[in-house]
Amino acid sequence: MDATFNLEATVRLLQRRPGNPVDRWEDGRYLRAFATPDGPRLVAVSQGEGGGTAAARIELLGGAVGAATARDLTATVRWMLGLEEPPAPVTWLAELEPRVEGVAAALRGFRPPCFPSLFETCAAVVPFQQLSLDAGTAIVGRLVARFGSALRLDDRDWLTFPAPDAIAAAPVEELRAVGLSRPKATALRELARLATAGGLDRARFASLSTAEALKELRALPGIGPWSAGLILLRGLRRMDVFPPGDVGAARNLAALLGTAVAMTPAEANAFAARFGERQGYLYFLCLGAQLLQRGLIATR
Repeated sequence: MDATFNLEATVRLLQRRPGNPVDRWEDGRYLRAFATPDGPRLVAVSQGEGGGTAAARIELLGGAVGAATARDLTATVRWMLGLEEPPAPVTWLAELEPRVEGVAAALRGFRPPCFPSLFETCAAVVPFQQLSLDAGTAIVGRLVARFGSALRLDDRDWLTFPAPDAIAAAPVEELRAVGLSRPKATALRELARLATAGGLDRARFASLSTAEALKELRALPGIGPWSAGLILLRGLRRMDVFPPGDVGAARNLAALLGTAVAMTPAEANAFAARFGERQGYLYFLCLGAQLLQRGLIATR
């Protein structure tokens, strides 16, 4: 792992909002419960007092696990936090566009985070369609509370993200009860059924070119251009993508650049295209700027 790894910034970018019920940042640690063959277990990731110069430590809590479970959980967390990836090229980004220098410096050492599976990525995108991050987070929170499993540890319940089969078996009306519209509830259930049948295999999509993957994702239930771009970015770490038609990203980009005039999504995408195969990093800088403004990422 590179010595400049910024665990806090990476987790906050994964989390998006502190109300995220699954991905938690508490007391300098990333905490998340996973469903495993050995039962729900809690993963805790921390860094030493050296901060960005210290290696990450991954602990498995909540009970014994077999060697295969330990190996799989560790690999999943390393994938999510991008521990095998180089740090974001913040110096290059700031040289190309000096107006992002302050935010890039504050986020130095972050890796673009990913959700652990394509199903979870879809389930973390569909509820947010045409909604704010806060509204989408609230819906996902209710989804997790209703369909996730719980681990009781130290007088506290830790919830896992719902398994595809739990969503696949749920009546549409039960999914609607958490705040999903009927089209979103129907799409999410169809995506869950596809996942249980092996149709959302990450390795298969990873083998496709970005254009091919976008085309296949747009053929999935409830997935349009914006959702497909975000799934590629947050589910496959394709950094040559800036989600098209994203009103929030356009607003955040205008704020990041300090422009007096609001940007349209088309203008935001045209601006992002200047960053070529690294334009996805601009999406994370926009999100990071918002989180920094809210005081959710400590500056170094």
